[in-house]
Amino acid sequence: MKDGGIGFPNTELAQLWRIPFSDETDYLKVESALRERIKEINCLYGVSLLAERHGDSLDDLLEQLVNFLPHSWQYPDITCARVVFKGRTYKSQWFKVTQWRQSSRIYVYSEPVGEVSMFYLEERPPADEGAFLKEERALLDALADQIGTIATRISAELELQETNKQLSLERRALQESNTALRTVLSRIEEEKHEIYRNIKTNVDRIVMPILHGLALELPQTQDKYLEMLRTNLDEITSPFIRHLANSYYSLTPAEIAICNMIRNGLRTKEIANIRGVSTATINRHRENIRRKIEITNKDVNLATYLQSSMWEEEL
Repeated sequence: MKDGGIGFPNTELAQLWRIPFSDETDYLKVESALRERIKEINCLYGVSLLAERHGDSLDDLLEQLVNFLPHSWQYPDITCARVVFKGRTYKSQWFKVTQWRQSSRIYVYSEPVGEVSMFYLEERPPADEGAFLKEERALLDALADQIGTIATRISAELELQETNKQLSLERRALQESNTALRTVLSRIEEEKHEIYRNIKTNVDRIVMPILHGLALELPQTQDKYLEMLRTNLDEITSPFIRHLANSYYSLTPAEIAICNMIRNGLRTKEIANIRGVSTATINRHRENIRRKIEITNKDVNLATYLQSSMWEEEL
């Protein structure tokens, strides 16, 4: 059974990194073992430092790593390293493929994506795995795992950066669109006010004088029709009508028209005659209007309320 995927049984792994081995009495062997353990610790620590230094580029990390690894093996002067990762190959200085080789697979998300390999350029005395120590096997497997973990992290960080970059671009585009939309809406509003001013000016300067002239010529029995025409024109051009409709959506078109007549000083009977209904109908409309504009229980005259400055608009 393997532990952590590095290729040693649990019972052996527990003894692998003990410094020195409890049954060793030869001072030179103990000293040699200590030196090797220090190199291995330095190796793992160095890889961590390289990962911090090249946290945004796996290429830079692996290029530095292959020249760093040989120093942690038993014979650094004749050791070279190679890392193959997702089709790309990284080689240490003086690299050469030889028969004295030790390799370990690199996995990312449990999928093999490459390998890290150590080569001796010259033959050396047999050890635990060819010319290599079992401690070097454990170190190599640990390095392969570490490379896979670092690659996963860098990939995730780069993807996050790209996502954030894309979100920033989309946010900027949205802000620009909103700015353009506000500009268009502002222009539309200005054009609406300009159209309103033109209509009002034409009605005041052209149509109203004609109506005043007609009032002098028409018989008195036709006055109510002339008044209806004048009232309808007022409804078209009056900012009061638009303000009232925008403030109280529940008011019906008939109630809005009656509000305008009340505001212009017409009495209930006059409004009834113009609209061709009974005074009782107009009174019901007045009650509904007071309720909808929320002055039912207030001591406020409806005509006075509608004539107040609150209905004025800046044009």
